[in-house]
Amino acid sequence: MSMDERLVDIYRMMNIIRKFEEHAYELFGRNLLRGSVHLYAGQEAVAASVCALLDDDDYITSNHRGHGHCLAKGSDPRYAMAELMGKETGFCKGRGGSMHIADFGKGNLGANAIVGGGIPIATGAALSAKMRGTRQVSVAFFGDGASNQGIFHESLNLAAVWKLPAVYVCENNGFGISVPVRESTSVPDIAVRAAAYGIPGEVVDGNDATAVYAAARRAIERARAGEGPTLLECKTYRWFGHWTGDPQVYRTREEVEAWKEKCPIKRLRAELLARGLASAEALDELEARAEQTVAEAVEFAISSPEPDPARVMDDVFYEGGASL
Repeated sequence: MSMDERLVDIYRMMNIIRKFEEHAYELFGRNLLRGSVHLYAGQEAVAASVCALLDDDDYITSNHRGHGHCLAKGSDPRYAMAELMGKETGFCKGRGGSMHIADFGKGNLGANAIVGGGIPIATGAALSAKMRGTRQVSVAFFGDGASNQGIFHESLNLAAVWKLPAVYVCENNGFGISVPVRESTSVPDIAVRAAAYGIPGEVVDGNDATAVYAAARRAIERARAGEGPTLLECKTYRWFGHWTGDPQVYRTREEVEAWKEKCPIKRLRAELLARGLASAEALDELEARAEQTVAEAVEFAISSPEPDPARVMDDVFYEGGASL
């Protein structure tokens, strides 16, 4: 697939993610989801552009805002939506829900409700790939708040020392829950922290799919070549609150609307049209198909069976024997 074709496909995926999140928000309002959800709308360019460069056997780890990463890695929206609804057909049989969605078949080692919790898992997966001598790459997606966790620094240090095939993608959406990044983080650009570990650090406009793609390609090619990890900081913004019940008293409506004017989907659409990479009719069709795909996923999830209470202890304890 050429880069031009890949950009069109990234546009397709960004629309699927946006529609998925909009439907998830609507389903939450109807009390059809299990618990609250942390929506990814507004950040689609990051997941879609990075994951477009990954193969099924490459690894990713995610955070509490993990639906976008899951879908971008190639997971079926039907099973993702069923997981959010706590249904038996979900990726984790309905037991993971929104914040623990995973799909090992696509290399998604899971979302994680612990801030920074996915970073060491991705580092371990990268170590595994290096020890086995494969060309696999491991990508950790995390927020700006996680960059202040000790495990972030420990992981980057080890990955740098051992030259692991890892890419650390910080999605800086401006807030750690309700705390502005300027009040919690000592540097204006989180990517500069890469210098402490002797690895490349790059800041990129997280609403510019083309820029994210280019930066991620450099980082992933470096990892596959055995040259070690990279820290990417994608500056972006979440359209919804931290979670679906967030009153959002820490930011103004005007600020949110200003960021919506920088919509990554509209931005990529304009670029595709300006460069003649797709017609308006073709892009309209992609958007319509994205809506249909997610609508079908909702219907699949609604009609899926609830887990059997008699099997509540399944997958809790390992009952097999261990050979030493």
